[in-house]
Amino acid sequence: MRKLGLIAGGGDLPVELAARCEAAGRAFAVMRLKSFADPVLARYPGVEVGIGEFGKVFKALRAEGCEVVCFAGQVSRPDFSAMMPDGRGLKVLPSLIVAARKGDDALLRRVLDEFEKEGFEIEGAHEVNGEMTLPRGRLGKISPDEAHMADIDKALHVARESGRLDIGQGAVVCDGLVLAVEAQEGTDAMLRRVAELPLAIRGSAERPKGVLAKAPKPIQETKVDLPTIGVATLQRAARAGLAGVVGEAGRLLVVDRAAVIACADELGLFVLGVDPRDLP
Repeated sequence: MRKLGLIAGGGDLPVELAARCEAAGRAFAVMRLKSFADPVLARYPGVEVGIGEFGKVFKALRAEGCEVVCFAGQVSRPDFSAMMPDGRGLKVLPSLIVAARKGDDALLRRVLDEFEKEGFEIEGAHEVNGEMTLPRGRLGKISPDEAHMADIDKALHVARESGRLDIGQGAVVCDGLVLAVEAQEGTDAMLRRVAELPLAIRGSAERPKGVLAKAPKPIQETKVDLPTIGVATLQRAARAGLAGVVGEAGRLLVVDRAAVIACADELGLFVLGVDPRDLP
């Protein structure tokens, strides 16, 4: 296996990928994005880099002998006016600003283009750890019942249509009513909004109902920014009174699958993977 350069943003995903590489004996180095990456990643070879320090990250990747890179973790859209790029970053910055005006997907593609120009191959998180993606069918003991199926279909449809417009990757539907669509705030903030809605239109701990759906944007490069769920997602879904979470099989990352299954079973939530070919 070729040595991997892990471009690490925030959250648990980069931590799990690093642990996976370590356990598998795969050589890797971590490029920790300043203000985003978990401090625990400092235990691995690599450097800390700021957003816009393209020259520094390219130099570090080559010094470590990395041939492929994987982008993983949460990164907020940068404030270009406050960015402090290095010399290489200054050359890229104008094209990043132009791309950002076209949407997040265009911005990501522009970043990937720059790495590919430098000779690095892009590897998706689901390729680094093939066991991370949501399988088809239920994950855990809880299954959705017939009453949930209409919400599942509609939530997935809304999530995909929202993604087609480069808005976000998630949606919440309850009794046929769209309660929320994810935008720049992210899934966690969206679920907090749902939890604050009147009980008349959402579920509760006593009577859970409604579904969170997450789906990749149809226009996006699936090697980066696949939708992700973890224990925190399920906990927030439960606080919002939802009955379950659904995603496209093979196209949604599950961080710490064993813990997610245990959490879903404890909370009484279903986690369901749907074959993309079965979607409306």
